[in-house]
Parts: sequence; structure tokens; C-alpha cells
Amino acid sequence: MPPTSPEKHATGTLIVGTGYVGLRVAELLRDRDPSEPVYTVTRSPKKAESLAAQGFHPVIADWTDRRTLAHLPPCRRVLVAVSYDPRGGKTREESQVGGLGNLLDHLHAEADIVYLSSTGVFHQTDGSWVDESSPARPAGAGGLAHLRAEELLHRRRPHGRWTILRLAGIYGPGRVPRGKEVRSGRPVEGPQSGYLNLIHREDAARAVLAAWDQPENRHRLYLVSDDVPVVRAEFYRQVARTLGVAPPTFTADANSKLSARSLSNKRIWNRRLRRHLLRELSFPDYVRGLTDSLKSGTMT
Repeated sequence: MPPTSPEKHATGTLIVGTGYVGLRVAELLRDRDPSEPVYTVTRSPKKAESLAAQGFHPVIADWTDRRTLAHLPPCRRVLVAVSYDPRGGKTREESQVGGLGNLLDHLHAEADIVYLSSTGVFHQTDGSWVDESSPARPAGAGGLAHLRAEELLHRRRPHGRWTILRLAGIYGPGRVPRGKEVRSGRPVEGPQSGYLNLIHREDAARAVLAAWDQPENRHRLYLVSDDVPVVRAEFYRQVARTLGVAPPTFTADANSKLSARSLSNKRIWNRRLRRHLLRELSFPDYVRGLTDSLKSGTMT
């Protein structure tokens, strides 16, 4: 069981998972208040050196190994933003669910936790609108692991202070879905139909900070997506227009993993997000988001 009260001088923020969104949250916190320490958890000593050079306080730990969590600093805010890495030799269940359970054992009961989940927990394939009240019966391993982690948080901390943010597809500088294919003229694999739901990295990070800033009576669950679900083909055509290249072509392989993932087809209704966390989005639609994301010219 976690300690029942925080350390007397608990301060700062612990970020477990300093990837694409986690690192941006760390940067926003550092810029907002340089006097507040930001502790960044990573498994990599090399990455720890880079994080230290950026003004953070790196902690080398692996949440699937309880022994490495024994000396986590006591922090009043915690972000859980761990992406599954198959190279780690663990199953999704062991990493996403078991790892979260290990972490909760080492956090005090009053820590304010934000857990980054995914709209991939939803199973709808008919283009319908979904919100926080919609049923979620994920078929994919990723969505199922996130949903089980959410359930663990409910079960282990029924009266704790925490928020689940189910993020739509994350994009931003250096990361645009199928951007490399469109730029090179290679066919985009997967269907042209069905909706993409997206959130720019900047707005995803801002939603995390807004969740911490909410009063005690805040909601526990938010869907984090921009205002404009977009049909896949139109999104890729806009990528081409923004890059100034030829319109994309498409190919579909019924046996490909990409096609299986692309069976999802729903539209995320972000009403609760806009009412309670982010009244204004920095990038409310994919057109403005792509203009920002592609200006650097680099993509992963």
C-alpha cells in the first residue's frame, strides 16, 4: 500500500515517460516556474544525460522493476506517459498494467496523478460520435491494456486525486501520420475512408497542465481531441498540399497490421475538454496543426 500522506516537503512534478508528450509537459513546467523541480524518469542513462542538460532532474528507473522505484522523489504531481516498447521484453499487460501497479505502490496517497490513455479504447466502427459516456470495448491489445490500466487506477485509488486523459492521435513537429510516405510519393497504406481524430502535441501537453490546475470537483475522465475529425484521405491530401507535393495515392492490404488498426471509425466529441480544461485550443483543426507541424521539414 502507498503511504497515506505525502512527504512533508513534497514538491515538484514527477514525469514517468519522457517521450513526445511527456517531454513537452516537462518543458512547459520548467518555463512556467523554473524554481519548481521537474523529475524525469527514463530507463536510459544516455537520455538521462540529455534531460539533465535541459535543466531537468533525471531519475533512472524501469517501472516494470519494483526495485528501481524505491527512491522516487516525493512529488505532489505525477504524469504517467509511458508508451509501450516491445523491445523491453515485456508484454503490454506486464508493462502498461503491471508497471502502473508498481508505480502506485511507490506514490503517496495524495499525489495528483494524470494518466495518459488513448481513444483507442473505443471500439466503434460506424463513424458515430463518442464522448466520455460512450461504451469502450477495445479489440486491439493496445486499447485493452490502456483500459485495464484505467480500471486499475479506479480500483487502487477510488478516493484519490487523479485524471485520465484519453488522447486522440498525437501529431506535431517532427511527427505527422504517414507524412514520409506522402512526401516521397509512396502509396499510403490503408483505407481512404473513416475518420481520424487528432490532437496536436502542444494541446495534449496543455491539457495535462490544465488537469492539474482544476479544483477538487473536476471530472476524472476527458477525451482529448481537436475540433475537427477528418476523413483519412482528406487528411493525407492536406499533408501533400502543405508540403507542396503531388496528391497521395493509396493502397490497402487486407492482411496488413495497419489495415487492422484502421478499422476504427468514430468521431471524438471534445465538449468536456473544451468546457473544463481548454476553452481555446492552440491548434483546433488539422489544417492549422499541419502548417505548424511541417514547417521544420523533419518527420519521424
